[in-house]
Amino acid sequence: MLEIDNLHAFYGKSHVLHGVHFRVQDGEIVALLGRNGSGRSTTAKAIMGLVDAEGDIRWRGERITGRKPYEIAHRGIGYVPESRDIFPKLTVHQNLMLGLKRTRQTGRWSFDDMYALFPRLKERQHTEAGVLSGGEQQMLTLCRSLMGDPDLIIIDEPTEGLAPKIVEQVAQYLRALKAKGISVLLIEQKLTIALEISDRVLVMGHGSIVFDGTPAELKANPYVRREWLEVG
Repeated sequence: MLEIDNLHAFYGKSHVLHGVHFRVQDGEIVALLGRNGSGRSTTAKAIMGLVDAEGDIRWRGERITGRKPYEIAHRGIGYVPESRDIFPKLTVHQNLMLGLKRTRQTGRWSFDDMYALFPRLKERQHTEAGVLSGGEQQMLTLCRSLMGDPDLIIIDEPTEGLAPKIVEQVAQYLRALKAKGISVLLIEQKLTIALEISDRVLVMGHGSIVFDGTPAELKANPYVRREWLEVG
């Protein structure tokens, strides 16, 4: 489905990714873990065409390296950035409408599905998104991406700064994606959620993949956890 080989990415003259390689299969949830600065968010941005990148990024066999972000999105890849990027002056419902993919007559997700996943959004559907709490804005961003009916969704730090109750709702959202057979590349700091939800785990360090295995294999590998994940 998604194939990454020898991926390099740059911010100006700064070389951030160094030959990244991995796969995401149909219906698979892959967690991309690592300390801050390891290159996880840059990997997501490189896939979406948001940073200068070299190497081979293939989506369903088609090379998409160097394509524009909207071209990549139209091919069925959704992206939830850490910055959320809601439209503050539009209502919750209007934000969701902007996520609709015009080229598909019917998708796997409806407005009712979104409101069932996050009932708080239904309560706030006529409220301007700019006055929502951080947790509500995260819910909205997650749902807006789904309205485009992606086959793969890249989610960057969805639980960052959220209260435990909202974190559990995000976990339920990820389970719903898995139940629908949608592939997920999940960038996440919270190991508990990542290991519970994911089929496979990648660990990044210094712009490269240093571990690729199952959650059970990561749990059984204290060296990788100590060297590349644990802080202090």
